[in-house]
Amino acid sequence: MNDHAAQAQVARVETLLEEVESLADPAGRETAAEVIQALVELYGEGLRRIMAGLGGEDADGLRAALADDELVAHLLFLHDLHPVSLEERVHGALEEVRPYLDSHGGGVELVGVEDGVVRLRLQGSCSGCPSSTMTLKLAIEDAIHKAAPDVETIEAEGVTEAAPPPLLKLEMSPSLNGGAAEPLPPAEPGPPAEAWSMAGSLAELAGGGTMVKEVGGEPLLFIKIETDAYAYRPACPGCEASLEDAGLRGAELTCANCGHRYDVRRAGRCLDEPQLFLEPIPLLVGDAGLVKVAIGSAAA
Repeated sequence: MNDHAAQAQVARVETLLEEVESLADPAGRETAAEVIQALVELYGEGLRRIMAGLGGEDADGLRAALADDELVAHLLFLHDLHPVSLEERVHGALEEVRPYLDSHGGGVELVGVEDGVVRLRLQGSCSGCPSSTMTLKLAIEDAIHKAAPDVETIEAEGVTEAAPPPLLKLEMSPSLNGGAAEPLPPAEPGPPAEAWSMAGSLAELAGGGTMVKEVGGEPLLFIKIETDAYAYRPACPGCEASLEDAGLRGAELTCANCGHRYDVRRAGRCLDEPQLFLEPIPLLVGDAGLVKVAIGSAAA
């Protein structure tokens, strides 16, 4: 089973759990819940014994290999058995996004991690600029939450309070349809550099995938992975060709022209040349599932 199949199986388990919770028969619902809980505890105990039994010179390497597997790491998190400390995982996540921040003249310093709260300090052009909130959401916060889903809160110094909340990753509304897009005012006034434009319902992405759509006179690449949606400029940084026909496997986007691969969830970072990044576009979802993008704003 590859990672894509594993992700699909996890989604199916979540669907089945929802069905169990909605069973009309209270006794049947309770019995099913007890069976599930017993299985979770049983497999959790098995994992605990495996982790405890890892010894010898290669023990650290084996634990690291297990932690690097997305599915295994998910199970280790579930049973509080992850072998890498929270602070180490946050450090690792920040190291991954440093090239992206450096390319925009910015940086980030880890101030501390305590009780599930990560405190950061943005530096350089990331500190105090109108796009600092967007940079935090897009690059840093996504990286931290993927490496450390047990983080409860991320606090950052150097974030301009006047910036609007550009939710660069959003939960797609199940009610998205192809209805006409009505103009929606932003929840908060944004800086002059940001021009919010309606992208419509994006009904074409209801089942996931990619799509290039013109918004405000500019073509944009929209990507949906499970329930998360992203917007990027459609040019490949590696060859400048359009990504309209790019392949998508999990969170990996592959340019059909040059073959460069990009991690959609990790700020569009190139997996082949880490100094290359897709150019992100802030994205918001409004009433009735209508999507709008800030075309005039790019990560700074």
